[in-house]
Amino acid sequence: MSYGHRLFFHRDIYNLKNTEALFLHAILENIKHHMDNCPDYARILSQQIFSLKEVETIGDIHKIPAIPTLFLKNHTLYSAKQKKLMFKSTTSGTSGKVSEMALDLSSSWRGLGMILGTFFTNRIVSLHPTNYIVLGYQPSKRNKIGAVKTAYATTYAAPGIHREYALKDTGTDYILNMDGIKNALLRYEKSGLPVRFMGFPAYFMFLLKELIDSGIKLRLHSKSLILLAGGWKNFFTEEVDKFTLYEMSKETLGLGGDRIREFFGAVEHPIAYFDCPNHHFHVPIYSRVIIRDLNMRPVSYGEPGILNLITPMMTSMPFVSVMTDDLAVMHPGEKCACGISSPYFEILGRVGLADIKTCAANASELLDIKKAGTV
Repeated sequence: MSYGHRLFFHRDIYNLKNTEALFLHAILENIKHHMDNCPDYARILSQQIFSLKEVETIGDIHKIPAIPTLFLKNHTLYSAKQKKLMFKSTTSGTSGKVSEMALDLSSSWRGLGMILGTFFTNRIVSLHPTNYIVLGYQPSKRNKIGAVKTAYATTYAAPGIHREYALKDTGTDYILNMDGIKNALLRYEKSGLPVRFMGFPAYFMFLLKELIDSGIKLRLHSKSLILLAGGWKNFFTEEVDKFTLYEMSKETLGLGGDRIREFFGAVEHPIAYFDCPNHHFHVPIYSRVIIRDLNMRPVSYGEPGILNLITPMMTSMPFVSVMTDDLAVMHPGEKCACGISSPYFEILGRVGLADIKTCAANASELLDIKKAGTV
């Protein structure tokens, strides 16, 4: 079994210390695979004068060249043949550009191991019949957005009795289904079964405001769960403090912060970061997180910078080290009282386009040179 497969089926998902050697071997194995199967990726590493010999310990992984998500929104890199790609999804395209993520069999297998480990560890899996409110698009064959597929897949973590979508598919378009959501919630309350909400924090807040304006106050089953992901995106001007949102939820639905879980992820880095009971995103064994300054130098705990995510999950695309456009800060695990020892990161906001433009442009130039036949 490959190092990568062993890593993604390891049971203790927050034990970074005892899996350092396994993670290091998996990363080196993954980089070599992409260098051998993706000429563009090999060219980027060569231009950065990077060699696998530079990564001797876990402390050296910051030397792996990071590819900005801005670059990936303009260039699609594959390390597998098209006929071996099983599953494709894209970002939502809120910035005007989309990134594509495609899984081959190996990547899918690792993803399954991660989902099983993450969901069971964080007690997301339940055998209790459940109703669902999905604050997003109803799935359809023409919709390739990753968040839509992820939300639908998550409804299988507990047996689904009924699913109501905020945006219903008419066959040719999507329509807002707010009345359907409100009526469904009234039925769900009477049914006595748990309810699970899934969607962006902004959408959840808009739902709460709609319920308040409509004079609807519910007391849902105590085992109900609210799963939020994706940040505030284009609604950043509407953003409220998370604890304010939790209080709104408790007042309107009877579900406070102890029944709200958030997770962070990206199409270009399909690792699920679930928050702990103290609402912190601890780093699982499947990845490592580096915070960098604008000169790409790693910074220490407590210092804000650009979020760099590293994982050996993908064998179909060279998403080994990805530079996001998120501003974040890292903290040592012991600073959180939840008992998880791995460090955690806090998302502070988005970095301006100008701040990440240079490193993306550098990568683009490599492909331009190749096309001109000078490499």
